[in-house]
Amino acid sequence: MPRRSSTVKDHDFTTVALRVVEQAIGEKMDGEPLPDPNAGKNPAAVALGKLGGVKGGKARAAALTPERRTEIAKRAATKRWGG
Repeated sequence: MPRRSSTVKDHDFTTVALRVVEQAIGEKMDGEPLPDPNAGKNPAAVALGKLGGVKGGKARAAALTPERRTEIAKRAATKRWGG
C-alpha cells in the first residue's frame, strides 16, 4: 500500500522530484531496485482486498433504499454545513 503523504517526513521539492523520477524509471538513482510494497504480504489476502474494494461502494449503494440514502445525505450536509 502506498504511504500517505502525511507520513512522509520530507516535503522538500528536490526530494519529491527524486522520488518521482525513481518511480518513473523503476529503480533508485544508484541502480538499486525499489523496495517491493507487497513484500511480506499474503498474495491471496491482497487479491481479496482488491476485489472487495472494487465492488464495495457499488454494492452498498445498490443495497440502500432511497429513504436511507436521503438520511445519509442529510446527516452529511448537517455535519458539513451545520444547522
